[in-house]
Amino acid sequence: MDIKIDDILVMKKTHPCGCNEFLVRRVGADIGVKCVKCEHYMLVPRKKIEKNIKNIKPVE
Repeated sequence: MDIKIDDILVMKKTHPCGCNEFLVRRVGADIGVKCVKCEHYMLVPRKKIEKNIKNIKPVE
């Protein structure tokens, strides 16, 4: 899966704040994402995040 910095990932499940969109801030073995609504930052293993992606909004 081709994930780049500043892409917005639309996930199958929502964050506890109610938003399901996350901004990619770091790419590697772990993906660093920031919630678009509450700006909570988290590191998620690549394998786990790729399984839960519904759609990718690419950088323009």
